[in-house]
Amino acid sequence: MNYPQIFNIPEICAQLGVTHAIISPGSRNAPLTIAFARNEAIACKVIPDERSAAFIALGMAQQTNKPVVLICTSGSAALNYSPAVAEAYFQQIPLLIFTADRPPEWIDQLDGQTIRQENIYGKHVKGSYNMPVDSINDDASWHGQRMISEAVNLSYEFPCGPVHVNFPFREPLYPNTEAEVKAEVKVIAQTSPIPLFDAHTKDELAIQWRSYSRKLIIYGQAAPSKRELDLLGQLTKEQKIPIVGDIISNIQSATDVILHSDVFLGSAKKGLHESLQPDLLVTFGKSMLSKNLKLMLRKYKPKAHWHIQQAGQVADTYQSLTKVIRTSPQNFLEEIAQIENDYNFDDQKQENYFHIWQIEERKVKRLLSNFFPQEPLGEFELVKEVLDNLPGNCNLHLANSMSVRYANFIGLEDNKQINVYANRGTSGIDGCNSTTVGASLANDKLNVLITGDLAFLYDRNAFWHNYPIPNLRIVVLNNHAGGIFRIIKGPDALPELETYFETEQKLTASNVADEFNMDYFLCNKRSKLKNFMKQFFELDGKPKILELESDSKENKRILEDFKAAFNELK
Repeated sequence: MNYPQIFNIPEICAQLGVTHAIISPGSRNAPLTIAFARNEAIACKVIPDERSAAFIALGMAQQTNKPVVLICTSGSAALNYSPAVAEAYFQQIPLLIFTADRPPEWIDQLDGQTIRQENIYGKHVKGSYNMPVDSINDDASWHGQRMISEAVNLSYEFPCGPVHVNFPFREPLYPNTEAEVKAEVKVIAQTSPIPLFDAHTKDELAIQWRSYSRKLIIYGQAAPSKRELDLLGQLTKEQKIPIVGDIISNIQSATDVILHSDVFLGSAKKGLHESLQPDLLVTFGKSMLSKNLKLMLRKYKPKAHWHIQQAGQVADTYQSLTKVIRTSPQNFLEEIAQIENDYNFDDQKQENYFHIWQIEERKVKRLLSNFFPQEPLGEFELVKEVLDNLPGNCNLHLANSMSVRYANFIGLEDNKQINVYANRGTSGIDGCNSTTVGASLANDKLNVLITGDLAFLYDRNAFWHNYPIPNLRIVVLNNHAGGIFRIIKGPDALPELETYFETEQKLTASNVADEFNMDYFLCNKRSKLKNFMKQFFELDGKPKILELESDSKENKRILEDFKAAFNELK
């Protein structure tokens, strides 16, 4: 084989903390495949479909907080990674994409499986490297090893993300002997700094913090630590700061947080939005689900908006950003929690502001406790039943479109230690199954996915592999169409709705369950729900699918009735 030094690459990855690789079969990537397969420190799995493979790797990296290596052959195989690469970039998940390529002299010469692979992922990767083609000499070998260390370190560096390394290979591609890693491997390690506040910055922060009398904190998509959650609870209790998040913020176990803003900010209550306008907005994390929250804050802007983030590009989601504070959320919250105010008029204004948010939050909770059951049994009600019956300490995965929105309207109990995940980097439906499968392969927890029929059927190849996933549970909301197009304004009133937007389909999940040896439950009666919930969550060695067939028109009516019922609350 021309590439004995390739056997050093998995060793460098392993020494820098990489433990998993996902390989899609091919010929041009043979040197990489064999090198990783023969390295005992890295667990390799084979996933034939590159699009699914990339999302599975994303799900694994999401759970392990370590980069997962992706290996594919040359040509269009690399392009099939693109949706997951973009998702990983915007969701800040570390991936190492190793693509095999033809040597440069054959690019644009109509040779098979040959496309332009340098910088193929454009601005959706943190960095892109092209390995030397002729790397037998010592300098070239040193150069290649250095690039691998740089690529791994870059994927870890905050904010985490995908990094691409392209490998042009000439034939022969296959070794004649049991090639092994060289005795010496050059590894460059790197530590990540967490900026701390100096004394002057602390004093300035305290002065500015005290100067605002209507402070609001918003937590975007995140996985906050227990310490962060305790600090959030301390702020609600001692300083009466409203803490607002979505279901994907994972802050439900903090005390008195606001998790249903999308419901009450979508109401027609006169003067509500004005009364919730903050003076100071402080934001953490990534994207927010709530469109109503975004619209309210873009119209009723705060005087100041601070975003807390260690490094990297910062979005101005609410069109009001005035300061980026380069530290970790925990460091910031610890400093803020130590600031004490003497009780004065401004403190009373902050407390009044806090109670406005709390009153609206309690109304939504009261409505959710009384609104169901509704006839017929619809998607909204089934999602509530699933969320109410989730076992503790499991992972909840939410597909895009209506699944994640239903779950966000309902919310989670605060005492079950459930982690919530959703592909909200690009918010596509294309890899929801595969991401959940990746999570199921990376941990022993129960992983529950709530998804719609189109997202589920689109990603059927997530199950096309040879690895057991007994901890996988999938809830399929099947309205035989893209039901969200009846909910969003615009397409709902068009004559082309059913043909060109909803895209009616007649399939169910039963054939997929049969094909991949999953237990299948068809929930067509409310009377079956209780027994189904018990059987569905039971760990008995097999993956399971629970499907509800419903009518998209009825689902729309039930959701509209829910919103109308909130508007009628006093």
